[in-house]
Amino acid sequence: MAYAVNDGARLAYEIDGPDDAPVVTFVEGLSYGTWMWDWQREAFAAHRTLVWDNRGTGDSDEPEGPYTVADMAGDLDAVLDDAGVDRTHLVGASLGGMIAQEYALEYDRAESLALCCTTPGGDDAVPVPEETQARMLNVPEEYDRAERVRHKMRPAFTDEFREREPEVVDRIVDWRLDTDPSDRAYEWQSAAAAAFDASDRLGDLTLPTLVLHGADDRVLPVENGRLLADLIPEATLVEIDGGSHLFFIERPERVNDELREFLPDD
Repeated sequence: MAYAVNDGARLAYEIDGPDDAPVVTFVEGLSYGTWMWDWQREAFAAHRTLVWDNRGTGDSDEPEGPYTVADMAGDLDAVLDDAGVDRTHLVGASLGGMIAQEYALEYDRAESLALCCTTPGGDDAVPVPEETQARMLNVPEEYDRAERVRHKMRPAFTDEFREREPEVVDRIVDWRLDTDPSDRAYEWQSAAAAAFDASDRLGDLTLPTLVLHGADDRVLPVENGRLLADLIPEATLVEIDGGSHLFFIERPERVNDELREFLPDD
């Protein structure tokens, strides 16, 4: 584990792989730790892969909020600078996809974008469905911390996956108990995501862009992926039939195949 510093906050990151290989930087989602990319990092071992913890998450510091996506894009630039990365391919999911968009618009190290289960924000974006919001907000008071994590995470997976892979879900709950942000940092990250709006700037992007979205996403509905693909010039949209919000965990082979086809080998 290494640490970069931005505005006094230490930001934890890991970089692995051959020194002369293309760098792929994975940007994590709201409250999730670097573990969320384990299924992709293993598949891209021939690349140089970088993962990092957003402010308030995992081994990174929790500076006083509120937070903005622009703040976290600045954190990403500090991490890349500390790691000596001049050019990188960005893969971001959910809040991480928002950070990746902001980074590509405001900084100059990104070579391409792969945006998973995310949104451009703005008036035309489709919000988190009311049913999902209700589940996130109305957690039974008698639940312990693990039960709360499991309850709030349920809409992010398909019911089929939870029944088929209970040990994976259990492992993720354990990881989240170790790395999730505090309640106040979670609120600061959530507010940053809710306020994000790049919709009127995305037409300026000239990077190769792949938009991946689960067709059955119950957190950020697939219409957001379609909107992204419409707003970003020449973006490619791939919808994963039956895919949940965490489709890159549920269906890593399919997602990794799409990423391999999109990302350069050298």
